[in-house]
Amino acid sequence: MKINWGTGIVIAFIGFIAFIMYFVINMNANDKYNHDLVTEEYYKEELKYQNDIDKLNAAKTLEVDITYSKTNEGLVIEFPKGFDAEKITGKMFLYRPSNKHLDFETTISLSKIHLLIPDKRLVDGRWNIKIDWKYNGKSYLYKTAIVY
Repeated sequence: MKINWGTGIVIAFIGFIAFIMYFVINMNANDKYNHDLVTEEYYKEELKYQNDIDKLNAAKTLEVDITYSKTNEGLVIEFPKGFDAEKITGKMFLYRPSNKHLDFETTISLSKIHLLIPDKRLVDGRWNIKIDWKYNGKSYLYKTAIVY
């Protein structure tokens, strides 16, 4: 059987379509390629975003913002120095973009002006930190990305 140029083009199109379909099906069916959203309830979080903007703006009015440093014991989060540590409340969420199983949230309850996250809880790599905290009834938000 002789293949002319028209049959060759049709065979090339069919081969290309089969090639693309293989990769589309493989990406959707294989658990290795996990396509999760950042949060499970993405749209609920989006509605609360204006509150986050207000809290970020309130944090900008502080003379000194939250700082962090890496020590041998772990990651030390320092709150502003003039504040009474016992009046600071809130939550801290650490998000690991590469592995959602490493994400964790902790409640802020301080006796000193700093918070220590133990070294054993943090794996080397990128972390997104979100600290939603209150002091004397005023809400603040601190967001940053670090490489630990």
